[in-house]
Amino acid sequence: MEFKDYYGVLGVEPSAGDAEIKTAYRRLARKFHPDVSKEVGAEEKFKAVNEAYEALRDPEKRKAYDQLRAGGYRPGDQVRPPPGGFRGGPGGHPDFDEIFAGGGAGGGFSDFFESMFGRGRAGAGARGPQAGGQPRDGTTRAKLAVPLESVYAGGNVRIGVNGRTLEVRVPKGIKPGQSIRLARQGNNGGDLLLEIEYAAHPRFEVDGRNVIHVLPVAPWEAALGATLSVPTLGGSVELKIPADSEAGRKLRLRGRGLPGGTQGADGDQIVELEILAPRAHDDAQRAAYATMRDAFGDDWRRA
Repeated sequence: MEFKDYYGVLGVEPSAGDAEIKTAYRRLARKFHPDVSKEVGAEEKFKAVNEAYEALRDPEKRKAYDQLRAGGYRPGDQVRPPPGGFRGGPGGHPDFDEIFAGGGAGGGFSDFFESMFGRGRAGAGARGPQAGGQPRDGTTRAKLAVPLESVYAGGNVRIGVNGRTLEVRVPKGIKPGQSIRLARQGNNGGDLLLEIEYAAHPRFEVDGRNVIHVLPVAPWEAALGATLSVPTLGGSVELKIPADSEAGRKLRLRGRGLPGGTQGADGDQIVELEILAPRAHDDAQRAAYATMRDAFGDDWRRA
């Protein structure tokens, strides 16, 4: 089993903070997302980025990974896990494993990831993890990481448990910490209790019922205004970018967040503007930047 350099995949140092790791993930996920990227091997790179972020965004997983990495492992080194894998050590608990539902663009996690954290991305034909141990009450407990699209729309997701594929009905607007019970689907004929958490998403973050999306805009779009296509969990919509917008400006798409269900109002989608300067590829584009430089001088820094 080959050691994975998750810090190298995201292009950050092992000392990187949570914000830096999140920023690197956003940038790379946007770059390699199979829906938009035309780069060779984009899907595999996207899978690697998604796996690295899943390992490093969670403090307990990151601690377990760092402890293993401290043993001197480097990319390409072979790792031999202890009997039963790494679960039950710093990175996991033998009675409380995690299951990833949905099979979307991220694809399956590697054997290295699953051995460390007991987690697999379930889907048609995918190999799911073993469900957690069976406590005295006969109920097998596991975490179910649900894609945001399934939280938004509701419906069924597939999970792999103990070599079997199960259909789980996810109620629209379900919240983290809520549970779904599957009768007689756990170990030794007991029930399987799935505690809900939200899976990491390359385009969206969650703040309560609100969904946050960072939208890259060109300098002229921010300065002059534009109408741009923006992804939402319910499909793309057109958003008007006001003229004279600055980086970090937040625009609101009402009702485009996660459903509130019977417990409250639907959330909104918050679109945060990120102004990016495209790379100049030819003399005409470099001349355009020179014109901008001459027009603005250094005064823009004091504006």
